[in-house]
Amino acid sequence: MIKALRSRLHQGYKTNAFPTEDPRLPERYPGAPRLETERCTTCGACEAICPTSAISVQDGEPGATEPRLALDLGRCIFCRKCETACPEGAIAFTGSFRMGARAKAGLVLGSVPQVSSTRTSRLDVSNEAHKAVSTGASNQALNSEETRLIEALDRKMLRVFGRAMKIRQVSAGGCNACEADVNVLETIGFDLSRFGISITASPRHADAIIVTGPVSKNMELALRKTYEAMPSPKLVIAVGACAISGGIYRGLPDVCGGADAVIPVDLYIPGCPPHPMTILNALLELLDRVPRKG
Repeated sequence: MIKALRSRLHQGYKTNAFPTEDPRLPERYPGAPRLETERCTTCGACEAICPTSAISVQDGEPGATEPRLALDLGRCIFCRKCETACPEGAIAFTGSFRMGARAKAGLVLGSVPQVSSTRTSRLDVSNEAHKAVSTGASNQALNSEETRLIEALDRKMLRVFGRAMKIRQVSAGGCNACEADVNVLETIGFDLSRFGISITASPRHADAIIVTGPVSKNMELALRKTYEAMPSPKLVIAVGACAISGGIYRGLPDVCGGADAVIPVDLYIPGCPPHPMTILNALLELLDRVPRKG
């Protein structure tokens, strides 16, 4: 016991200071992409090279001063091929880990019209302001690294989940990358439990499900039963491109194409896999635990 205490004192405090301070991430980390649509010449190089069809390039309408360029973070696997392929540098990946949205429309960067959510949140239906931003009403706002895309739960739900939340993690056919980054949150560097959030083994004890993977047909029933076993009120969080859109498996007959094809989803966290800080930030923003920027 004495040796353990000495070792702990020698190591010092290892947990990062987030959300008081942002951690320093490696320079090679591909964070939230930024679109500079005024540079786009609609050559289509980025669209052609994208392995998951996450990019859409269309000629501008008559009289428009710039073309229409959109990037769907729900499909993006952050391979950065588009960044390399674009001759004008219209797409660049920043170092920001702040990504996520309550509705799928909030994951679409750019100004392509007719982007709308296929499902209204069951927890906060009064999110018209968020929908206006996420549908491209302000391209500058969408591309800002400090934009708060994740709306917090309403006051009634915050009274239920604001101080403590138990999460059941379901791997629905994932490659174990997203699962590993969820598990990392319980290590000393992130210490998820200091925010009152912890992982539980039983869905009957859970307030929320974190779903990873494209939801294979073999996992469809298991995911549905897990959701039904949870007491209400409950949340569903889709983590990673596969859980949001099917990722690289989208369109294959053996997968459902994402969690919301089986159960309703309340929060989408993009990435392939998402950085642990992206997941942590999204959870805390959902619980209104992150100070607003600007």
